[in-house]
Amino acid sequence: MGTGKSSVGRLLARRTKRQYVDLDSYLEDKEKRKIREIFEKEGEPYFRTIEKEAVRFWAGADNHVITTGGGTVLDPENLTLLKSNGILVTLAAKPETIYERVKNSKRRPLLSAKENLFTEIQALMEKRKPLYQQADYYFDTDGKSASQVADLIQKMLVSRT
Repeated sequence: MGTGKSSVGRLLARRTKRQYVDLDSYLEDKEKRKIREIFEKEGEPYFRTIEKEAVRFWAGADNHVITTGGGTVLDPENLTLLKSNGILVTLAAKPETIYERVKNSKRRPLLSAKENLFTEIQALMEKRKPLYQQADYYFDTDGKSASQVADLIQKMLVSRT
């Protein structure tokens, strides 16, 4: 969260003439409610179940840029599915950067009820770091605009062809 996935994903899709899919937005449309509401009313296990269904659906699609929530990688099958038909990219930032980007957000259900937001961000990052490191590529977004990060990813894609 707060690493620029949505902004970079939209830019990258436009530049590479691919369809853009934001899994969280897709789930909100499908469920007709916000992610925060799903978490509050149904709980995280329900959310992870519908998220996995969405990953199964979209991971097989060709010529798409798919952005996921930060917790999507908690399910090893999601990682496998996302890597099976594409290139998995992790965007990362320092906890301080993420804190500054998300501190006023009301859209982060895993952080909304936390007393010490910075500590919670650090804990989530530490827990998820080994999973994020399984991506094919890892880009640091600290001090970079969405356009600069999209440039880096585009250069990587060109070098692979």
